Amino acid sequence: MVLAAPFHISLPAISRHLRVLERARLIERRREGRLHLIRARAAGLDEARRWMMHYAAFWDSKFDVLDALLRKERSTAVKR
Repeated sequence: MVLAAPFHISLPAISRHLRVLERARLIERRREGRLHLIRARAAGLDEARRWMMHYAAFWDSKFDVLDALLRKERSTAVKR
């Protein structure tokens, strides 16, 4: 399998990964005889990007709150 060549995992593992990506609609698979043709789905990748950006914004805000709390704790500890 050409797609598996650069990776140091088994062909069944590659197939499992591809099935997951296909179920998530991030790739499309088409067969021509014994050949499996695989391509990325731009629409699926856009959905994944939006989902990740939503959660990145969520976690950024949480880290900002944590940063403010740690700065406050540090300044309080220095004053003691």
